[in-house]
Amino acid sequence: MLQRTVRITFVRIDTLLQMATFTIIVWLLMSVLVTSQKMKPTTKEDKEFDDELNITSKEKILIKRLIERYARMGKEGRPVVNTSDAVRVDFGLSLIQILDVDIKDQVFKTNVWYEYTWTDVLLRWDIEHYDNITDVRIPSEHVWLPDILLYNFADDRLKEQRNALVVVQHDGSVLWMPQAILRSSCAFDTLYFPFDEQTCVLKFGSWTYNGFKLDIHFKPGRQSFDLMDYIENNEWSIIENSGYRNIKTYTCCPEPYPDLKFKLVLRRRVAFYTFILIMPCALLSLLTMVIFWVPPESPAKLTLGMNIFLAFFVLLLLLAESTPKAASTIPLIGAYFCMNMIMITLSEVLACVVANMHFRGVRINRVPKCLRVFMINFMARVLCVRDQLFEKEANPVVATGQPKKRWTAGRVRLLDNGAEKRLQDQGVDGGECRGGGMDSRGVPGFAFPPIGDEYLSHSQSSAQVLEELKAIREMLEKVREKKARAEEKDKVVHEWRMVGLVTDRIIFCFYLVTNCIGLMVIFVWQIKRDPPYLKGFAEM
Repeated sequence: MLQRTVRITFVRIDTLLQMATFTIIVWLLMSVLVTSQKMKPTTKEDKEFDDELNITSKEKILIKRLIERYARMGKEGRPVVNTSDAVRVDFGLSLIQILDVDIKDQVFKTNVWYEYTWTDVLLRWDIEHYDNITDVRIPSEHVWLPDILLYNFADDRLKEQRNALVVVQHDGSVLWMPQAILRSSCAFDTLYFPFDEQTCVLKFGSWTYNGFKLDIHFKPGRQSFDLMDYIENNEWSIIENSGYRNIKTYTCCPEPYPDLKFKLVLRRRVAFYTFILIMPCALLSLLTMVIFWVPPESPAKLTLGMNIFLAFFVLLLLLAESTPKAASTIPLIGAYFCMNMIMITLSEVLACVVANMHFRGVRINRVPKCLRVFMINFMARVLCVRDQLFEKEANPVVATGQPKKRWTAGRVRLLDNGAEKRLQDQGVDGGECRGGGMDSRGVPGFAFPPIGDEYLSHSQSSAQVLEELKAIREMLEKVREKKARAEEKDKVVHEWRMVGLVTDRIIFCFYLVTNCIGLMVIFVWQIKRDPPYLKGFAEM
């Protein structure tokens, strides 16, 4: 029984060995098949290329060893031998282009090149061991970099720099020149827009290291932006380029923190705004003056004033697009636009008043005495328009020795016989009367012969003639009274028109003076204004 069991066991083991052997043979055959498919005939060129790959230059070996050294030591700390040593970093900026001066958002956008220079003790080597190689290029992510940042940073991007290789000298000197697009916050003043000058300061410094650990300085001989590769901007010109090193102590830390400030003063080129804002403003101001020369009673005065008001409003909207919405000061040219709109509105209101004065005399009495004395007698003389208000009256010239003018009222024929002849015999002409004297206005009046008791003693026919003469006299008196009332009414109307004309001239003089003062403030005073004061540059 035992032998049978042993025999069965050996049979099973033999079977397993055979299966394993078969599996190994199959796997070997498959491996040979796959290897044969991948193998290609080796040419002479391929062999030479493989030989070149096996050759490694000293520069590559040096870079690899420097990176391996930094990997072992780590780039988390400053590359110094002693902890008390400070890393001196020489920093410079090269301005390439001014991309945008965003007045509305108070952001200054520039294209610059950083330039860092410092010494790293972990990046030194002996040039004799590496074929006299004096400098190599290493990716910046493998070495320590100073944390010098822009303090007045105004960008939603986490990083503004582009990757750049680090140039390393054999003595450990490091040069790093990355490109960057900077968006810095600056306080722009639009008071003198578009003749404004804007000042922007870019402040750089270490964000965490104090002056005892990282000492930042300007590059020797470059205490400002380097403008060697600067591209001129179409809207702004640089009138000042300077820099200043400042040491500041914060409330959180007693150590000094040095920083570098780069200052740019820009002046706007006004050629574009001259044709968009300045020239239309000057022409509209001229048209505003023309309003006062339109007669007060003309409807075109109100229409022209409303059109000019709308034109100034359009210019004000164009100005609002170029200035910040919540500015602490509004541009003087905007105040000038508003002043013109106020003056035009005042002119329109007063034009209605003047037009009312022009037609007022038809409805009411004379001008009040105080207003008549002030306007006609005083202001008309001051404005030199009194001679224009009063028309010279030419008095009639009567020649000496000529008979006085006779007024003919027409002959009256009577119905009775002989009455007219008797009146003529007594010296009374039934159809003619001599003019007598002057009336109250200096106009030759009509005088009737005296009618007394001697005429009443005549016959019945004579009394009838007298009645007819009385009727004629009453009719002429009514005509004279009507003419006098018309002349008095015309005089009242003329006085109100004179008051309206003087008022319109007063408004014109006030607008002219206000306009000149506004232009002087905008275009003359801005030339003599003081340069903007910036904190941190008082000692320069």
